[in-house]
Amino acid sequence: MTKKKHSKMSEEDDTLCCCEYINHHGEKTHILASCCDCADLDEACDRCLKGKSVSPQTIERITDTISDRLRIPWLLGSGAKKIDITILPPLVFLPIFLHVAALHIVLAFIILTSLPILVLWYYYITHQNKGRTLFFLSLGLFSLGYMYYLFLTEVMPKGNVNFVHLTVLTSGLVLTLVCLAQVKKDPGYLRTDNRTTQIKDAETKYTSSHSLNGTHQVQQKGWDIPTKLNLSGRNGKLQLGHHELNKNWCAVCKTIRPPRSGHCRICASCVQRLDHHCVWINSCVGASNHRAFILTLFVFLLTSIYGISLTLDTICRGRSIFTALFYCPGVYREYSTALSFTCVWYCTIVTAGMSYLFLIQLINISCNITEREIRFALRDKTGQKYLCGLVIKTDEYNRGFINNWKEFLKLQPNHMKTTIEDLV
Repeated sequence: MTKKKHSKMSEEDDTLCCCEYINHHGEKTHILASCCDCADLDEACDRCLKGKSVSPQTIERITDTISDRLRIPWLLGSGAKKIDITILPPLVFLPIFLHVAALHIVLAFIILTSLPILVLWYYYITHQNKGRTLFFLSLGLFSLGYMYYLFLTEVMPKGNVNFVHLTVLTSGLVLTLVCLAQVKKDPGYLRTDNRTTQIKDAETKYTSSHSLNGTHQVQQKGWDIPTKLNLSGRNGKLQLGHHELNKNWCAVCKTIRPPRSGHCRICASCVQRLDHHCVWINSCVGASNHRAFILTLFVFLLTSIYGISLTLDTICRGRSIFTALFYCPGVYREYSTALSFTCVWYCTIVTAGMSYLFLIQLINISCNITEREIRFALRDKTGQKYLCGLVIKTDEYNRGFINNWKEFLKLQPNHMKTTIEDLV
């Protein structure tokens, strides 16, 4: 009985209330104590008041402490949840920038020109550091929600948009979010088995033969050519036929990958038929979610163009969409119409960027090539450039326009899990 009581008390001690959490020092603390006991921050403030410089190490420790203490209460018994600090800048600065840009056309030009430059600069920084960030996903989702809110509050009251228009626009927005949720699912991660994998499982995947010199020739079902494993060499290299198996062997995951798979350093996992890591969804685009990714782009573009046309037709009546974008007299006389016009240009810039991405994806699918394969082809100078580099062809997997699209539409991830232990 005493042991049971002791175990129950220990379980109660381990459980966290909605406002408690375990900090990065492994200590149990409370949200209300977030502003207390931060020696690094006190030291930095003291040095700033005295006019002294603060070391980069101190700034890094302060950033880590703030990001660790930035949490919200959670009611599911796991304690307070940590908030990624990169989601906050779009929520704070995007409304401010758009409202300031609506004050004057010069401010609108400066801000709408600077915003894409800042976003591209931040993308370059994160891409160089191979870091994972929620900034772009937060910017995309908040932009969708905030543009829809401004449409309801600034455009709808003007009386030019009826219930049918609103229903179509809302349906497009909801469908975009549904497609995005599908994209966010497993893109086709290759998860390796542990070392206790049974040989029977391997026998269903491979047909192998052995020679006396220590070379194992293994034929995996579904692969085009046999795999030879040379285990007797000093360097332990794996060979695929007469070529080194560098393309299909992942030194990080310790696994043999199906053809066209790749390792994502940001997700720290191998993905089947890896196309690229998309910062806008904070996930990879692979065999399992590539079609959903294309559908998301398509639905978003239709919804965005429809919303832009409705807004321009309301604030610049009697003009075509293209004409109203560049010539809409009197739009800055009222703040409401100026804000709507500023948001139209913001949506146009975003739509133009997504249209370029959508076009590149359509071209790649038509040529049966992925972004990862294009990068390697340009590096190794094995690809042919067309249309000023817009089209890159290698003809390695190209089977013609119709067959390429048939293959893409029937694309299914290979659920086979392989490790070097299975082959040996």
